[in-house]
Amino acid sequence: MKKIRFKQTEIGMIPEDWEVKKVEDLFQIFAGGDLSKIDFSENKSKEYRYRVYSNSLKDKGLYGFSKNYQYEPECITITGRGDVGRAECRREPFNAIVRLLVLKPKKEVSCYFFASFINIKLDFSYIGSAVNQLTAPEISQRLIAFPSIEEQKRIAKILSDLDSKIELNHKARENLEAIGLALFNKWFNIDDIPENWQTKPLDEIAEYLNGLPLQKYPAGEDEEYLPVIKIRELRNGISDQTEKANLEIPEDYIIEDGDVLFSWSGTLEVEIWTNGKGALNQHLFKVSSKEYPKWFYYYWTKHFLQKFRHIAKGKATTMGHIQRHNLTESEVIIPDKNAFEDRNKIMSPIVERLITISLESRNLERIRDLLLPKLMSGKIRVPVEAKLLN
Repeated sequence: MKKIRFKQTEIGMIPEDWEVKKVEDLFQIFAGGDLSKIDFSENKSKEYRYRVYSNSLKDKGLYGFSKNYQYEPECITITGRGDVGRAECRREPFNAIVRLLVLKPKKEVSCYFFASFINIKLDFSYIGSAVNQLTAPEISQRLIAFPSIEEQKRIAKILSDLDSKIELNHKARENLEAIGLALFNKWFNIDDIPENWQTKPLDEIAEYLNGLPLQKYPAGEDEEYLPVIKIRELRNGISDQTEKANLEIPEDYIIEDGDVLFSWSGTLEVEIWTNGKGALNQHLFKVSSKEYPKWFYYYWTKHFLQKFRHIAKGKATTMGHIQRHNLTESEVIIPDKNAFEDRNKIMSPIVERLITISLESRNLERIRDLLLPKLMSGKIRVPVEAKLLN
């Protein structure tokens, strides 16, 4: 393997065959427009994507057309407020809205490579307040290191293939989840229950184990620990802000991949956990059953989720929640043995596949996150001699 030689630059050590330039040397920089002033009336046959970053429409896609802030594919958008400095390579025509900056290449570049470089290498943490925002003059002077266009494309291909597979998994999981829920609703939204079927309270088909106040189990410095799973982690996964618990917590309160978790206060959610071993914090139920399969208590808990959210919303507290008796008052339908076995043959593989897909995506994300900083710094090089396949 050819040894990588590095050189010292104003932004640190980079491979000796890489260049360093200002953003303005490579890109024209434009600011997005005020959404309220965009004219949607023209050329309705075309579809342009608007990515809106605001309190009411965050991460929502609006579709329309405007000639005023129109850009072609292979540009980079960068968020100016909120999640400041988040870069995204646009692969379709789009309109840039206020609080977005657009980098339009002046020459052939891989926008995927440069978007990845911006995300991993450029620090905009000092611009995150409600008043400050990232501006075109600020981004224009930032320095970027990059290899040849051929290597840019190869690096981009590796990263985009990983991201594409993760996205395909995400869509497959959404589709499977929808199929499972549709089948469940078809089978169990019944006005007249067959005579040989029965009903039970929700908390009799599964155990709803409430978590612990894990501040009582702090992990010491350099001590082995479990990440503390709170509502935030249930929604967004484990991060640098996740708290740590020592290994002395009772075994029942350890979360494993495939466990069903139900946040019963604040933001009520039901999820199958696939982010690794963790510690169950208070305000979360770990749901399990020795008698019934996972799909049965998972979908029944989801079935009552809207009801539980309505109850929580009505609480005269700052943090709405449900109580144990709400579980008891929620009645589930249990088919006879033959009907149950027929449904189990269909539903259990669906839930197991949901778990498998999620675990695969987690592994792919880890691979990508390990590769990304090394590829962006040149510590891992990609050969460019062979023909690049699309």
